[in-house]
Amino acid sequence: MSIQLRQASSYDLDALCELERACFVNDGFSRRQLAYLLSRAHASTWLIQEGQDQIWGYAILLLRRGSTSGRLYSFCLHPAARGRGLATRLLDQLRNIAHARGLKCLTLEVRTDNQVAIHFYQRMGFSVLHCLTSYYTDGCDAWYMILPMSAFPGEKPSEQR
Repeated sequence: MSIQLRQASSYDLDALCELERACFVNDGFSRRQLAYLLSRAHASTWLIQEGQDQIWGYAILLLRRGSTSGRLYSFCLHPAARGRGLATRLLDQLRNIAHARGLKCLTLEVRTDNQVAIHFYQRMGFSVLHCLTSYYTDGCDAWYMILPMSAFPGEKPSEQR
């Protein structure tokens, strides 16, 4: 089956809630929070799916008016879909959006105990700026990471690759 990237809509709320439960033990979004993010004017939520029904992951990019940076607010890939390059395609899509909007960088926070995610983000060009102490509700610290868009001039949209 073919893999596609598409913008999420309110019709995807149930699937996003299922992904949250599958991927996050602590600090996952509630249904209400996800519904708000889907309808939020300054956020871009993208899905990666296989066929018509199987949504494997999503990413939310927060965009503030007048800001030159975007914030990767949530990045979620179902554990059963890992190792297939889907996370890379999803993050490439966000980089393409950032380029199209003229952003200078993307930022994110990631749990310091999530080594898989940290290595992925570093492989994709993010670097650690500093530690956010007791950032998560369970007291875990977070790494604040940044990706300068200047590192990726002339990226082509992932659908054209």
